[in-house]
Amino acid sequence: MDISMYKKLGRNDKCWCGSGRKYKACHEAFDDKVLRYSMEGHIIPDRDMIKTKEQLDGIRESSKINIAVLDYVAGKIKEGMATEEIDRMVYEETMRLGGIPAPLHFDGYPKSVCTSINDQVCHGIPSEDVILKKGDIVNVDVSTAYKGYFSDSSRMFCIGEVSDEAAKIVRVAKECMEKGIEQVKPWKFLGDMADAVHSHALANGCSVVRDIGGHGIGLEFHEEPFVSYVTRKGTEMLMVPGMVFTIEPMVNLGTCEIFIDDGNGWTAYTDDGKLSAQWEVTVAVTEDGCEILTY
Repeated sequence: MDISMYKKLGRNDKCWCGSGRKYKACHEAFDDKVLRYSMEGHIIPDRDMIKTKEQLDGIRESSKINIAVLDYVAGKIKEGMATEEIDRMVYEETMRLGGIPAPLHFDGYPKSVCTSINDQVCHGIPSEDVILKKGDIVNVDVSTAYKGYFSDSSRMFCIGEVSDEAAKIVRVAKECMEKGIEQVKPWKFLGDMADAVHSHALANGCSVVRDIGGHGIGLEFHEEPFVSYVTRKGTEMLMVPGMVFTIEPMVNLGTCEIFIDDGNGWTAYTDDGKLSAQWEVTVAVTEDGCEILTY
């Protein structure tokens, strides 16, 4: 990044963060610390990745809707339901609560939610022709825009009794996400989080998708940084208070290789046809750890 944006203000100038406080009493020490990491060769966040208190409050309000919508789906999803019905539920409930489904028309995506079943890694498109059946595992990925602020999370659902393999991948994927959350702390690195995720997947005989990862979020649906889950400890971007991003590793029972459906240009599948699972949260880095904003 261009570190010139970290050019220091006068100590008595108003801080760049919009707090209204003098720079010396607000972000001067913070900037000095970030720049020290940069001088050591680490990747540091741009200032626009660091959310203000007002922005964090806005993201929290969006997150409340996102959580409520996923709770609503959790109470109604069942065997025999078309994934198109899930899409209708998400659209109607999000709008009822005052939000807008963020995926709808995003880069041409045609629906309000992603519903990814079994060997679908992500971006499964709801359809009247896709019916949930006993033994399926399905990821429901909900994202919300509310008053200019964005939130994003997903959960796995087991339809009736599922196979041991299906139960395993759902469990391991959730554990991987939780391992990642544990490593989100200020002045550590995104690679610390990724290493914890990847190591746990490998220890359980699973793989983590490399080509698709998480992302910053808040003022836009997708922001920098790209969040990988297969990089090494001590690498990738420095995490600092105010950063907001998703933790959403896609964990496969077999190979990490995937392919994109040629027909719709969206849905990713495992290359070997084996099961995939994903859980997603949005987190904000705090002064002493992280806050889970959306789950």
